[in-house]
Amino acid sequence: MGQLIVRNLDDDVILALKRRAARHGRSTEAEHRAILREVLAEERVRPSFKDFLLSMPDVGEDEDFEAPRDLPRDVKW
Repeated sequence: MGQLIVRNLDDDVILALKRRAARHGRSTEAEHRAILREVLAEERVRPSFKDFLLSMPDVGEDEDFEAPRDLPRDVKW
């Protein structure tokens, strides 16, 4: 397993991490690993925009989505 060293963190970030770790009953290092695992797992599971569009049902006609046109209209000079 690899190691990751994070330098130059603001003190408030470190304090928030320690507090979050305490709430979850684990060490700061374990909390850091859990946060990274959780955030990166979301990226892997998240479908692409293309896949999202392809998952939509194919209903309706193109005309159903056209913007209404109220032409012709009087032009005032």
